[in-house]
Amino acid sequence: MEQLRQTVLNKAHREAGATMVDFGGFDMPVQYPGGILAEHLLCRSRCGIFDVSHMGRWEIGGPQQKEFLNHVLTCRADDLPLGRARYGILCDSEGFVIDDVYLYRFREDRYFLVVNAGNREKDRAHLTREAAAFDVTLTDRSEELASIAVQGPKSREILEELLGGPFGLAKKNDCCLTQLNGKTLGIARTGYTGEPIGFELFCESGEAESLWNGLVALGAGPVGLGARDTLRTEAGYPLYGHEMGDCRLGGQIPACAVPAARFGVSLAPEKGGFIGREALTRQKEALAAPAGSPEAQAVPYRVREIVLTGRGVLRPGCPVLCPETGEVLGYVTSGTVAPYWIFDESGIPGPESGRRSLGMALLKESVLPGSRLTVDIRGRLTEARAAASLLITNCEPYALPVLP
Repeated sequence: MEQLRQTVLNKAHREAGATMVDFGGFDMPVQYPGGILAEHLLCRSRCGIFDVSHMGRWEIGGPQQKEFLNHVLTCRADDLPLGRARYGILCDSEGFVIDDVYLYRFREDRYFLVVNAGNREKDRAHLTREAAAFDVTLTDRSEELASIAVQGPKSREILEELLGGPFGLAKKNDCCLTQLNGKTLGIARTGYTGEPIGFELFCESGEAESLWNGLVALGAGPVGLGARDTLRTEAGYPLYGHEMGDCRLGGQIPACAVPAARFGVSLAPEKGGFIGREALTRQKEALAAPAGSPEAQAVPYRVREIVLTGRGVLRPGCPVLCPETGEVLGYVTSGTVAPYWIFDESGIPGPESGRRSLGMALLKESVLPGSRLTVDIRGRLTEARAAASLLITNCEPYALPVLP
């Protein structure tokens, strides 16, 4: 049996009593003693920290770095300003997702690319193969650097106390380099929780444990993979292998079937040709076509957020049906139980919380937000509905649940 890889924070997780699991070949914490629901609520009310050092981190440099990144990514690299980050996708020529990524411009002379942990080797092979036609350098910094996500309403306050003062980053996707204890620290206002205020930190691997412990001492709480999944699902964020990649209905899920992916695809003339451009052009045209039209069938299924209105728990793979006819409309791609705070009249989370079963589903393109649905949960039919959004993410400092 192949031994699991460890991040530099493995010891800290075990000392904190974390339950450890195999995730993408890494020994990772799924939850701490307080449990997944408590960790979810902690992030939504104060500040949660996440070990994301298992993800792949690459530096791209060289004379043709912009041309190379424009070629392999669906987003534009050439117009990404210094101090900004951008979501994008690695696509194949058919418009299917190899991986979704984040591109950062911390420095003038190079780019920084973060990829998913489970796709690190696949992405490496793809990037290396495509780089052969460009004058670029690819440097894998995954072992040299560690990464910690700091998410929640109190995250800026805690980071400012740690750093000894303000650090800017007023807008989502802002990023900068600063110093902590004489070492370079990268900070980006990005994250995977849906929090209006949240950051991702990049530090030398040898500094990670001290940084983690410093954040905990200032009031941040460790959060494992379990709550990371409930948080991203509530926010409607895709996960490769669920909303991207292989499709249970056959073939693969088109990139533009995922709402979060659509703004990561640029068809601007200035971007020029890139891998998958023709297929993605057809997909974008399908999204703009009337529901039910022949043109819309280039993307016959779309990922929608979904919430149970009946009793039960959504789970990946559950069939989704039309309540009137029993027609199979698609299936649940991600499903969970997520807690939410009940906010008082002043907009502050009170002592009470609720729970709801929510998720995402790949559904026929004719299914629109607000549609009534039926979900087959182990042979029991349960009422549900499609939703435009289940979380308000642009109202600082709190992410607010969208409730019936």
